[in-house]
Order: sequence, then C-alpha cells, then structure tokens
Amino acid sequence: MKITVVGAGYVGLSNALLFSKQHDVMILDIDKARVKQINQKVSPISDTCIQNYLSESHVEATCDKTLAYQDAKLIIIATPTNYNPETNYFDTSSIEAVINDVQAVNPKALMLIKSTVPVGYTQEISKRLKLKNLIFSPEFLREGQALQDNLYPARIIVGEKSKRAEKIAKLYLKATIKKDAVLLCVESTEAEAIKLFSNTYLAMRVAFFNELDTYCIKNKLSALDIIKGVGLDQRIGDHYNNPSFGYGGYCLPKDTKQLLANYHETPQELISAIIRSNQTRKQAIIEDILSRNVACVGIYRLTMKADSDNFRESAVHDVLQGLADHGIKIVIYEPTLDVKEYLGHPIEFSLQKFKNQSDLIIVNRMVPMFGDVMEKIYTRDLFGVN
Repeated sequence: MKITVVGAGYVGLSNALLFSKQHDVMILDIDKARVKQINQKVSPISDTCIQNYLSESHVEATCDKTLAYQDAKLIIIATPTNYNPETNYFDTSSIEAVINDVQAVNPKALMLIKSTVPVGYTQEISKRLKLKNLIFSPEFLREGQALQDNLYPARIIVGEKSKRAEKIAKLYLKATIKKDAVLLCVESTEAEAIKLFSNTYLAMRVAFFNELDTYCIKNKLSALDIIKGVGLDQRIGDHYNNPSFGYGGYCLPKDTKQLLANYHETPQELISAIIRSNQTRKQAIIEDILSRNVACVGIYRLTMKADSDNFRESAVHDVLQGLADHGIKIVIYEPTLDVKEYLGHPIEFSLQKFKNQSDLIIVNRMVPMFGDVMEKIYTRDLFGVN
C-alpha cells in the first residue's frame, strides 16, 4: 500500500526506509534541498544504516502535498515538535497543519502521529477537530542509530485499543528484522505518557552517573572504579552509565521539560531535580576546566555525541558559553560547518593546527585521533560509548 511519511528527520526517514521494501513509500518535506538529497540517494542526516538502506531503496521524496497525500492509506506524521519554554508546551502546530492538509486532500487516510506530543494531546485534538482517523504511536530511536532501532525494536506501542491499532503494530513488526518485539496497544494518553516517562528515566540515569562523576572529580576518586562496582549490581546494570558533560539532543531535554509541565497540578520532586541536575553538571564541568588556568580551550565537535550531526541542546554549547563568559579564548574544530566562526569563535579546519592552538582540548566522547596530545585532553568519557 502507499504510505506517506511527513518529515525527513531521524524519525521520518527511518520510518520511511523501514517500510520501503514492502510498500510504496513517499516522503513529504518542506526542505527542497533535503528532498533533492533523498531523491539522489544521499542521506541528509548522519546515520550509516540509513545511508545504506537509502542507496538501495525506492523511496521518493517530494514537497508536493497533494501528490504525497492522494491515495495514501497510512500517513505517518513525523514533524518536529520543539518545546516552547514560554508556554510550557510542545509546539504542535506542524502536526495540526498536516492534519488540516490531509483532511483537505485525503480525509479517509489513517494518520499516525510519531512526533512527540504532550500527554493527552491526541485525545484532545481528535475531539476538537472531530477526527476518527488519528492514532498516536511513540518512537524510541537513538540519534545515529535511528533505522537500526526501528529494525530491531524491543517494543512496538500503539496508542489505541482497537483492531486497527493491532494491525498497525503488526505492520511495524512485519517490517522489522527482529520479530520478537513486544506489541502493546494502550489508550493514546497512556502511550504519550510512556514516551515521556521513558526518556525522563533515561535522563535520570545520565544525571545520576554525572553527579557521581562530579563527586569523584571534587574528591579525587576513581569514577571508573566506582561506576564499575555500582553496575555489577544486576538491578542497576552497566547501561547509560558513562559520564558526559550533560544530556542533550532532540529528545531528553524537551521530553523532561514537557513531562514536568504535565505535572503542573501533581506533586513531584524528582522530575524537576533531573532538569536542574543537568544544568548543575554543566556548571561543574565549567568550573573544573577553569581551575586548570588555561588561556585557550579547544572545543572538539559541537555535536551531542559521536556519530551524530545534531547540535541541538548539546551540553558542549553551554560549556563553551560558560568558558567564554569567563574570558577564556575558544577555538572550535567542527568539520560539518562551512563557516569561519561560530557564535563569534573561530573555527579551525586543520586538526593539527587546532591541536597546536589549544592549551586544553575538551572532548565529550573520546576519539583515537588525539593519541599525540593526550596531555591536553579533557573528557569525562570513561567507557568509550555514547
């Protein structure tokens, strides 16, 4: 059948390619350059698996809404829903624009929201617009491994208890390589909550091990040994335990803030503490670097983590700004940028010149190319994993 995916980011592109071997898939995006790249079999995002699949797929991309929506049986909405700190709410305007366009072109098509939304959104918008063809299904994808996570899911959750929801869940399962994923159909509001609580729990783990690491920095203890010992408890395990400069990226910052906003009339302490902890961690990193009394700090990559091209909510940005506010000279190595400056700081495209200019090089996730200047490296990466 014809499946249209709206939005060519991590979620949209990985969903499109997931179904591309079994269905007629079209991607709709407003970015003409991105559409052109996809039609030329070039991935617009950094993901090796996506690039490999795209090069062999028959996926077509377009900016034409009518062409994209007509005759589609399933329309997957994967548009961005950035968190608005002024309204304490995700900006769902892109979703509503898609719904209105679909209703005008192909009102019988089933619409599946994959964008992250506030708890209760699907029920509210369906009631307000009198919709009977809108379902929510949360995605659980990692940046840089989005398609891989779609091909090998641990669970497939659909936000409706109905026969059609079961069909959607089985449609996803049939497209995967791993066929033992748990299928779960729940009401839409519960499905929305699952997404936010899942990401907030992951943020909590990151914050916990970062605070453990901060304690070790302050008290000159081996964070590596302590984390290894803590992780040997099977109830805790050794995942999401690698210290960093703070959690960031597309999901964790905005999802934790949205979940906190949903608690506006519900008592809580932990959710707000997770968000505060992330800011405290970045300030602790800044203070630790300042204590080293260096004149020029090199920032190796602005991305949130290795194998990613995403700068959004990257903890490195706050560290960079904090150092600059204290008068530290900054030089940046970021090969994905084609400008000479970033936020007023020079970008050095020669790695060797970057090494020579920097008194200290901060690296959120360690890479092997710094073997010759290890005495300059500042990182909290203990395990070499994202």
